[in-house]
Amino acid sequence: MTMLARRVLTIALLLSAASCRNAPPSTAGSLTVTSGSARHAIVVAANPLAVQAGLKVLQAGGSAADAAVAVQSVLGLVEPQSSGIGGGAFITYYDAATRKVTAYNGREIAPAGASPDMFLDAAGQPLSFPTAVLSGRSTGVPGAIAALALLQQDHGRMAWRELFADAERLATDGFIVSPRLAGMITSRAPQTGAADVVRYFSKADGSRYVAGDTLKNAAYAATVHELAQQGAQALYHGHLAADIVQRVHEGELAGSLSLQDFGRYRALKSDALCRPWQRYVVCTPPLPSGGVAVLQALLLLADTDIASRSASDPIAWVELGEAERLMYADRDRYIGDPNFVTVPLDGLLDAGYVRSRASLIGTQIAANAPGPGNPPGAGAVGPDHTVEPGGTSQVVIVDSHGNVVSMTTTVESIFGSGRMVDGFFLNNQLTDFSFSPRDPSGASAANAVAPGKRPRSAMSPTIVLDQDGRFVASAGSAGGPAIISYILKTLIGTLDWHMSIQSAIALPNLVAHGPQFTAETSKFAPELLQQLNERGLNLHPGQFEESGLQGVARRADGEFEGGTDPRREGVALGF
Repeated sequence: MTMLARRVLTIALLLSAASCRNAPPSTAGSLTVTSGSARHAIVVAANPLAVQAGLKVLQAGGSAADAAVAVQSVLGLVEPQSSGIGGGAFITYYDAATRKVTAYNGREIAPAGASPDMFLDAAGQPLSFPTAVLSGRSTGVPGAIAALALLQQDHGRMAWRELFADAERLATDGFIVSPRLAGMITSRAPQTGAADVVRYFSKADGSRYVAGDTLKNAAYAATVHELAQQGAQALYHGHLAADIVQRVHEGELAGSLSLQDFGRYRALKSDALCRPWQRYVVCTPPLPSGGVAVLQALLLLADTDIASRSASDPIAWVELGEAERLMYADRDRYIGDPNFVTVPLDGLLDAGYVRSRASLIGTQIAANAPGPGNPPGAGAVGPDHTVEPGGTSQVVIVDSHGNVVSMTTTVESIFGSGRMVDGFFLNNQLTDFSFSPRDPSGASAANAVAPGKRPRSAMSPTIVLDQDGRFVASAGSAGGPAIISYILKTLIGTLDWHMSIQSAIALPNLVAHGPQFTAETSKFAPELLQQLNERGLNLHPGQFEESGLQGVARRADGEFEGGTDPRREGVALGF
């Protein structure tokens, strides 16, 4: 089945109204629901059922923060391969009244018992990824629920307990398995052979669930009911925490998570990391998210003429790829949790340093793969050996007051660690640390494991404002380390090349990380592909997870246009 056919089938299965991008409006109460664009409020997410849950909250007078809770609670049920109660999130929030962007850090943390060598075997060699991801050592204290609770406490308009009704109902009555979920169930990922995954996705006759089947999850219904009634603390101070601790201590390579680790967890709130770019201000989550890398790449491209080009121009794609390689080289060397390592944040974004790095961008012929630069304030750190798989989801919500939530949420890899408790999968987020903590000289990697440390992330839910602080656009994506490239392509397409956000999201993906240029070669026009290869890109099919972009842009007429990734199952609905 082709990607387009899967997408059409998904929407047909999951939506009863407003089910395709160009569908005619349908009426829900006194509000006219539209797909693709909206005048007052809009929800964009990777699954139609989750979008509908968020839209109901907005229709009832709830805020973007309220709707985000409802969307996440449904995503964790219907798209468990990507995010959920057992995972983490980065959130950026735009307050329309103050025109300020705030960041909420729900990244998982390593337990107090973690050590830099925890992903090395007895011979001191890195564990294989399948071994590490399926072990109890891969799971950190989850933070998505804590971050959403803090967000909703600050900006919610409805009672917390009212935000889980759709998730509880769908878990109790059952939901239709989408083609994407069905494909993940039978994928070759190591988690699909894990006992909990096999048990959950097997029917009474032993066969696996397929697209169109109805799947019920009574345990998940009970969990979200408990969260609704008791608040986020139910995950950190009750039997849910105890169940997670017990599960990660089972089997070989047991984890060291404790109830004390859960009790100490706090989501973090701070100003977003914002920098001027072109005639805009771009805001992202602070470290250890991928936001600084998004900003650096945009600033690198501002020193080129990419804005005067277009998506059909080979030089524009060369410039994009060259900027990506420079950005990734610096990110891989310097980025980590700033509470544990000194990150030269200001140096990476320093105008002089960016200009010197941008001078390395070739246009006629791609240059050799660059190494990391030496930004002001950089210390001596070892090379990075982090493996960053995909398994993530993106949400963008605009409420009727103009407030915006952009959230990237994840359990890390497909079905996280493959271990399930109380109806949800546990994250494998600690495999986002560098398996090799130091180089032969003893220099520690910036992203080495440490107790209480948050692993480096590529997640970068980005919000763009105009110079007066008004909302312009937001974009984020799934895709492991390629998330940064996907967002970069979308922002350049939307704001430099003046494309609709939907068209920009649909552009071919190109990820330039190190010596290789990987891309969706089949999506480039043959002539353009030939021109790119003649310029030394030598594109070959991508090795990273496909994108899962979601975005919203405010058009000149004031309407909000939603963009969803045609590679996945998302929709945009609003009123």
